[in-house]
Amino acid sequence: MRIDILTVVPELLDSPLSYSIVGRARKKGLVEIYIHNLREFGLGPRQNVDDYSYGGDAGMVMMVEPVDKMIAKLKSERDYDEVIYMSPDGEILDQAIANELSLKGNIIILCGHYKGIDHRIREHLITREISVGDYVVSGGEIPAALLADSIVRLIPGALTDETSALSDSFQDGLLSPPVYTRPADYNGWKVPDVLLSGNPKLIQKWQDDQALERTKRLRPNLLKK
Repeated sequence: MRIDILTVVPELLDSPLSYSIVGRARKKGLVEIYIHNLREFGLGPRQNVDDYSYGGDAGMVMMVEPVDKMIAKLKSERDYDEVIYMSPDGEILDQAIANELSLKGNIIILCGHYKGIDHRIREHLITREISVGDYVVSGGEIPAALLADSIVRLIPGALTDETSALSDSFQDGLLSPPVYTRPADYNGWKVPDVLLSGNPKLIQKWQDDQALERTKRLRPNLLKK
């Protein structure tokens, strides 16, 4: 899989995508992630990528030309399944979307910045818009890192135990059950006896019951889906 991320602040993405699960997946060759500085196609001696908004609204807007030229260059080298724009008014990222995108071959992720991007980019170049929640952050870089992480960890071989992702919260529409590790008794705080029983059927039932109870209590909206 290949992920190309387009940004005006590449430094924001270097660290989140170079360590832990994503970093190891890159080193193993399971995924290629390239971070592109849109200023490579910026205009004029200062390589401008933004300009004032028509209509007089406050804030600068990312221009069409640098984005169009960079996407065109990438598309001339390979085919892409999706060109995604990280947008607060896109579809809300969930586990189902991450599962779907993890099966793609190549995707481009465009990070907005400043006031946003010229709407013609959204009309003519973007195939999908994704949001990480109903709030606004300074740019699309952190949301892009979140999206990339949620995708990469699902690629076979990215996790040491490939079955681990199957028990994550939201994979079956429920929150995951509580998890414990050694010691079994710490200051009188004990691990539930069932988890020490060695009985797989009892353990599975306990986990299922706990997942349902936690979802009802903490995220009842998930059950409506």
